[in-house]
Amino acid sequence: MPHSTSLDGSPLLHVDLTDPRVHAEQDLRPLFGKLRAGRPVAWHPPHSSGTRGFWVVTRHADMTAVCRDADRFVSTGGNVLSTLLVGGDSASGRMLAVSDGNRHNRLRRLLWQALTPGALASLQERIFAATKALIATALEKGDIDFARDVAAHIPLTAICDLLGVPEADRPFILRHTSAALSSESAQEATAAGTRLSQGELLLYFARLARIRRNEAQDDLITLLARGTVDGERLTDDEVVFNCYSLILGGDETTRLAMISGVRALMEHPDQWRALKDGSVSLESATEEILRWTSPAIHVGRTATQDSVLHGEQIRAGDVVTSWTLSANFDEAEFDRPLRFDLARTPNRHLAFAYGPHFCIGAHLARIEISALLAGLRQLVGGIDEAGPALPIYSTFLRGFSSLPVRFHL
Repeated sequence: MPHSTSLDGSPLLHVDLTDPRVHAEQDLRPLFGKLRAGRPVAWHPPHSSGTRGFWVVTRHADMTAVCRDADRFVSTGGNVLSTLLVGGDSASGRMLAVSDGNRHNRLRRLLWQALTPGALASLQERIFAATKALIATALEKGDIDFARDVAAHIPLTAICDLLGVPEADRPFILRHTSAALSSESAQEATAAGTRLSQGELLLYFARLARIRRNEAQDDLITLLARGTVDGERLTDDEVVFNCYSLILGGDETTRLAMISGVRALMEHPDQWRALKDGSVSLESATEEILRWTSPAIHVGRTATQDSVLHGEQIRAGDVVTSWTLSANFDEAEFDRPLRFDLARTPNRHLAFAYGPHFCIGAHLARIEISALLAGLRQLVGGIDEAGPALPIYSTFLRGFSSLPVRFHL
């Protein structure tokens, strides 16, 4: 039965959030502002035959409520539009991000062993040193593509170190993580292209997991391959799916936050000066970059029962999407949300989502962004644009694949 929600005057009649071009080529914050004010829970109708509609949740308080309620709004059906709208995620119940309940909690505890602040302490020093070296090299060159020459290497190196990916394989990993969730042009933004890269990553980790089952090392893949949940070893599929999730979550979103963060510093010279002169802390600057860039733009869930939210009847089986890109600019939560303010406090952004599925790699991401800001503060006198930034095309991620800049003393 079609939804009876009236769409008269709804901005979503004319904007298709399932089109990657919309996210790459438009600033959707004004649209989300209208929805927060008038339709905080809005029905997004199908814009083409063969697709389904979904709910769009835009307020900060409502996003936290949906993310917190893992009984009424579950992740096992998928957590992004690209899988939710085609019937679900093939890794459902086997990958941390698309599991719920006790299985999710126990798998999370296993992975958390490698991602606690204590476990990451030694890696933190290496990340700061490696990031400083990358920035020093970029400063010597002058003109660089910040996205490819600096940002591409920081989170990738860290997550590959944690997983135990050999150095020689890392260019392959970067190539396919970049294509698994987004594309560099509208022409390349095809389901077939993303599926190919996703398949390549899954096959790669299947091979590496088989090796680790027999030859243990001090890395996350060994932890997954030899660890137990409920007294049983993880299946091969569970090991592979969680490696895949960790490499994408640990690389893509942080890299995009860094790229958009540097672009924001160029566009707001007062905030660059505040970073340089030490009048803002690395901690508050990191949190504002996460809020401002919001690289993962939505969180998807499936309703398990009928419920009402802001007067809208959500039915069991409906897809419910909460939009980080809207919640992180909600006037009810943030003072002057359209101001980029590195000293902002409090800053209860939802870049890492909320509730049971709060990003397990949040501490690592914060280390990496802090390392970048520390290196820029210490070594770089100024940053200028050296060419146009090129956006990525995705319905889940937001940012740039290329950012030509000029570093100078």
